[in-house]
Amino acid sequence: MSKLVTIYGGSGFVGRYIARRMAKDGWRVRVAVRRPNDAMFVRPYGVPGQVEPVPCNIRDDASVRSVMMGADAVINCVGILNGSGKNSFDAVQAKGAERVARIAAEQGVGHLVQISAIGADANSNSEYSRTKAKGEAAVLAAFPTAVILRPSVIFGSEDGFFNRFAAMSRMAPILPVVGANTRFQPVFVDDVAQAAVLAADGKAAAGIYELGGPDVASFRDLMAMMLGIIRRRRLVLNIPFFAARIMGGAFDLLQAVTLGLFNNGVVTLDQVRNLARDNVVGDDAKSFADLGIVPTSMESVLPEYLWRYRPSGQYTAIKESAKNLKKA
Repeated sequence: MSKLVTIYGGSGFVGRYIARRMAKDGWRVRVAVRRPNDAMFVRPYGVPGQVEPVPCNIRDDASVRSVMMGADAVINCVGILNGSGKNSFDAVQAKGAERVARIAAEQGVGHLVQISAIGADANSNSEYSRTKAKGEAAVLAAFPTAVILRPSVIFGSEDGFFNRFAAMSRMAPILPVVGANTRFQPVFVDDVAQAAVLAADGKAAAGIYELGGPDVASFRDLMAMMLGIIRRRRLVLNIPFFAARIMGGAFDLLQAVTLGLFNNGVVTLDQVRNLARDNVVGDDAKSFADLGIVPTSMESVLPEYLWRYRPSGQYTAIKESAKNLKKA
């Protein structure tokens, strides 16, 4: 009988790539999500019945346990960028991770993979980073042989990074960013998925791996690259951190006083704190090299999905070719 994996948050950006790879490798895949009806798109990743979305609340022991029954491997992809209400950073990223690891140990699961993030730090002034670190510590305490993956900012066709700023560039001649000089090491989503699958298969040594792509660049340089790909000229304007902190605090307050009716998707104070730190693989950290994976470059992937933000969309290349013919 095929092995079974439960992927918490398996319909999210990273989770769906992991689910696709696991199904391709012959695993039965249980995709644990809050709203299964919104995750039906994962079912065609395998043959009928191979990939199934199931309801799960990561804040509840019984719910987490019920979808883990019989699993040979467990992968936790659940994470948030903006905590609110019951889905706070601590409830999801710390207690949720601890719950998954503890129950996996109780049920004798063979392999556990936790998706964390570069920058996880118990002493950080960012609640996001503190709870990521707290979750990692809880996972290793409950399940010492777990593999923890810490990716830098992740890119891919559904990403919330390059897509977001490319969409913003269509609206105005200025592209505002916070932390223009902060360095990132963007990593391709399917490379992260490949690392997770290796760990779920027991082909990765236990421990923490920091995952970054082949290139390190400042936020400003990443925006310049993106603008070049979408053929737009925009001024990349750096918002000073003191101003960004005021903005983030104001938007956070608005979200609080409206009881979440206003969802702060602009910038939060916690995000501003994170943007003040470089997001790159540490010199002494285990990385893709230790997993035998060669990371994919941004240049080979970004044009495949950012073309839709070009002034002429899919016809831009045709128009450029026509201009070259006229010149000839």
